[in-house]
Amino acid sequence: MNTYWKHLISLSVCAGFFFSMPSVYADTKIGFVNMAKIEEEAPQLEALRKKFEREFSPREKELVSSQRELKKLEDQLERDGSTMSDNQRGKIERDVLSRRRDLKRATDEFREDLTIRRNEELANLNRQVGDVIRDLARAEKYDLIFTAGVVYAGDRVDVTARVLEELKAMK
Repeated sequence: MNTYWKHLISLSVCAGFFFSMPSVYADTKIGFVNMAKIEEEAPQLEALRKKFEREFSPREKELVSSQRELKKLEDQLERDGSTMSDNQRGKIERDVLSRRRDLKRATDEFREDLTIRRNEELANLNRQVGDVIRDLARAEKYDLIFTAGVVYAGDRVDVTARVLEELKAMK
């Protein structure tokens, strides 16, 4: 009988807690920002793409040109290698090997530089988006705004369009 009363009291406390929760959270204002949509539609991202293109396009063209030159040299070696002298073939083989190494190193450096710059710029943009979300939350008195881990968010709590408006105004 003793455990019966303990279970009954525990159940009563849990039921009271459960039924009182909606009134506790009735005044809570919750919002949601769809970050995938922000990443697709924020004008700052298009500006970043153009900036990266201007900044990295010359190096990319250089790499493509080096790849073409290497390919020509490899084709020449394959096509004419059997008719070349050992000295001449060895010289071209060393040149091909050296160019491959240089091209690999230049390509790796290019990718690394691009990744570093992209991460820097995206971190700045993420800070900017975070600031916009916080400003919106304070101005409209939101208690909580989610950006991830949400399975469904209705139109009433989705503030993505307002965040995009602010980002467009900042452009």
